[in-house]
Amino acid sequence: MSIVSASMASRRNGSNGTGAAGASLRINDPNSVTFVLVHGAWHGGWCWWQVADRLRAAGHTVYTPTLTGLGERAHLRSPIISLETHVSDIAGVIESEELSGVVLVGHSYGGTVITGVAARLPHRISTLVYLDPILPSPGNSIIDHATEEQVKLTASRAIDGYLVPALDARAFGIPEWDRELIEWTNRRLTPHPLRTLLEPLLLPNHAWPKQPKTYIRCTKPYFEIGIEMDLESIRAHPEWNWIELETGHNAMMIAPDAVTAILLAGVASETISVSPRAYGSVG
Repeated sequence: MSIVSASMASRRNGSNGTGAAGASLRINDPNSVTFVLVHGAWHGGWCWWQVADRLRAAGHTVYTPTLTGLGERAHLRSPIISLETHVSDIAGVIESEELSGVVLVGHSYGGTVITGVAARLPHRISTLVYLDPILPSPGNSIIDHATEEQVKLTASRAIDGYLVPALDARAFGIPEWDRELIEWTNRRLTPHPLRTLLEPLLLPNHAWPKQPKTYIRCTKPYFEIGIEMDLESIRAHPEWNWIELETGHNAMMIAPDAVTAILLAGVASETISVSPRAYGSVG
């Protein structure tokens, strides 16, 4: 059975959780940690299924909400959807479920979202994990870090003036040979609200949240996001833990074992501190 077929069987058996936020039943175990996994642009909570299954199997509680206007919530798309909308989506899950001690994980664009959530709900977030994120510096928007050519291309391709068309799944590092996963992913990708990329990331005192922060950089191949200078400053900053993972941008789909291992290492030590060399080539 292929990885995609197996995942569909897993979903039919109910192991991927239920509800709009993709949550499993709350686990009443003092050693259980609550993870909220936030997807990136064009994706939905569906992209986390393999990591979520593994974390639940290890005894943890996992939420995989889908942001407004994307995935199964694409029917809510609107020109007014902003970064603030998506921050409110995730903050709403955390507040309505009365979560605390949350390990908040953001992939790609989701890194910007979780930063805003941590600034809004600092008392509920224990740790921030950034999986190959698009992360503008405080006070800037994602588009501020794009090249002039990228900005013009994005504007020219916008659907109805406010939606950025989805990239092909191969752009996210899914290997060419995995045709089934490429096709499965392409069927689920949806256009992304442009306004979310134009809105600046506003943080108190223009400073990063104070929670422990880990940046996981996917290196094989690199996803060129246009903000490498900012990444160098993060890599050198003592408040950030830097991990390099030899896989493509959508590591949660391509290398779920490695991503899960990094997250579980953080749970075991109460802070994520893993040698970059601990995670070599994952194929």
